[in-house]
Amino acid sequence: MSKLDNIFHPKSIAIIGVSRKPGSVGYSLLANIIDSRFQGIVYPVNPKAKGILGIKCYPSVMDIPDEVDLAVIIVPAYLVPGVLEECGQKEIKGAITISAGFKEIGGKGIELEQKVQDIIQKYDISLVGPNCLGVINASPDVSMNATFGTQMPKEGNIAFMSQSGALCVAVLDYAKESNIGFSKFISMGNKAGLTENELLLYLKDDPKTDVILMYLEDLVNGREFMSIARKITSHPTNPKPILALKAGRTMIGAKAASSHTGSLAGSDRVYDAIFEQCGVLRGETLEEISDYVKAFSSQPFPKGKNVVIITNSGGPGILATDSCIRHGINIAPLSQVTKNALREVLPPTVSLSNPIDLIAEAQHEQYEATLREVLKQKNIHSSIVILTPTAFTDVKKIASAVVKITKKIKKPILCCFLGVYDVSKGIEILEENGIPAYRFPESAARVLSEMTKFTWWLTRPKTGIKKFKVNREKASKVIDSVKKEGRLFLLEQEAYDVLKAYNFPVIKSSLAENESQAVKAAQNIGFPVVLKIASPDILHKFDFGGVKLDLKDKSDVRGAYDEIIKNIWAKKPDANITGVIVEEMASKGKEIILGMNRDPQFGPILMFGLGGIYVEALEDVTFRLAPIRELTATLMISKTKTHKILEGFRGEPAYDTKAIEECLKRLSQLVMDFEDIKELDINPLIVYERGKGCVIVDARIILK
Repeated sequence: MSKLDNIFHPKSIAIIGVSRKPGSVGYSLLANIIDSRFQGIVYPVNPKAKGILGIKCYPSVMDIPDEVDLAVIIVPAYLVPGVLEECGQKEIKGAITISAGFKEIGGKGIELEQKVQDIIQKYDISLVGPNCLGVINASPDVSMNATFGTQMPKEGNIAFMSQSGALCVAVLDYAKESNIGFSKFISMGNKAGLTENELLLYLKDDPKTDVILMYLEDLVNGREFMSIARKITSHPTNPKPILALKAGRTMIGAKAASSHTGSLAGSDRVYDAIFEQCGVLRGETLEEISDYVKAFSSQPFPKGKNVVIITNSGGPGILATDSCIRHGINIAPLSQVTKNALREVLPPTVSLSNPIDLIAEAQHEQYEATLREVLKQKNIHSSIVILTPTAFTDVKKIASAVVKITKKIKKPILCCFLGVYDVSKGIEILEENGIPAYRFPESAARVLSEMTKFTWWLTRPKTGIKKFKVNREKASKVIDSVKKEGRLFLLEQEAYDVLKAYNFPVIKSSLAENESQAVKAAQNIGFPVVLKIASPDILHKFDFGGVKLDLKDKSDVRGAYDEIIKNIWAKKPDANITGVIVEEMASKGKEIILGMNRDPQFGPILMFGLGGIYVEALEDVTFRLAPIRELTATLMISKTKTHKILEGFRGEPAYDTKAIEECLKRLSQLVMDFEDIKELDINPLIVYERGKGCVIVDARIILK
């Protein structure tokens, strides 16, 4: 038995703060519990009332003579700590605090919420809220609507948890219209007690839940969330999809970051990364996520990306085709066997190509026969069925024909019945039988794309985290030395030394403190060379005229040295100049950026993308949280537009992506080993033709 059963499967509920006033939260919540035909005992608590809605009231929870599993608290915020103290003394182990006025108002509300947390920890109470709508369990053996919403949903296989109570009300209303049912419905509120992580762990083992839907504004513990979500979506025998709508697509905090990686790694990009790494599918809008849940809760997942589109009008079929291709779904060619079978049942005017346009006169017999024959083809994994109402169509019969096929063939079928009034009866038939129906063909295509993503997640290659032999002690000495000097910014040569300790391919280089040392270093390295300013006060060297390229002899080096020093004195006279870095001039290749920014909640976030000075302008980058698996390194590269260039574009050679992958994995190991590293940029990493490796020609490391 789980501790959370006191909340989701209570045999008795005390409603503390229940009201005699119709329309109040306290009255509505008691009425909802009664109307939902709760299967346990209800104890209203109100010291001023003898009874409400025909049920005896008690002055306090301490006066209830029997054991109580769940307390629903609706008193003013300042009274909540005292009520919870009584619940603890009464040994009530589950609580839902509806009351508002806590950390969401700041100031004293924060202190009040801390008191709540202290009390529930003291008595080991599982708490939902405060500042929430409540909880629903629609299962007939519980039948509990412990909310002040207006709807009791039907039982279903979807669990919904939300940080927004108002959104909960809207979703309940939408669900009734769309014939969607729920196993559990949870308004999390401020998450002072139970967070999304404890709730996910409970839902992982809940036999009534097949799909988890979440509305999030933040995560309490991002790393823990990733671990739990991955266990749910990757379960060997009963994986459950998690669909998330994460609000707040902003770049707050990025402006303060001094590195490229930091300025590109906005909070929303981090959420995109963690969701992808743990198999969570993210919707952009409430409409999208609602579309997803219809199919995920009722249809089998496709075994591949090949779809067939069946329509009775050309335009919508073309729209569906365009949208499928845009979302990575293949329009499967029909086999000759399938064409022969279709020719037997369709008029000669029908073109036997995908999409299949049955023309406006199509009846339910043609829809049924076509759907049956195309889904027999093994390499067709799904179907989108489109109907435009005409004077010839019997919408109800066509819907029934689709239902008939879905009961025989276990492949996903998504429908798009265009219009509203003329197709409403057909949509009712589809939704009553668990077949999702969408108003527009693009919606069906987008949903199918998300379903194939989850199929890929379930069947993806399982890879581990590679550990390299490195000289951690050497890297540690460099970092410790910098910290002892009171610096947070490693000079470029120091950054190179750290990277060399982890066997990164670093360009030949040497620090020169004066002009003569620069000339000698250039001779030792071999011409041509590059000179760069070495200063703890200058991050972006090009901006200050601190870089000179392709120096071919001693004279070039002397001139470049003088010019760099003059540029720095002119543009940043207070800069502390250590000298110049003399580097081998790397041969041309493709410029790549690798980076890391340490997020305060999620930890080290790795970045890959197109490098050079335009990295922030083009933003062709991907992010993942360290440590990364071997497959993750490959995916980081393939998710960018740069990947097409690296694979060989318009006659160009293919580049050494395997060398980049190794650098990403080494970077992952480095930043996991050293928590002191706050930000790290390798920009550029120059990559050469396949098999010829890569080389780091600039690096920046910033400490906490």
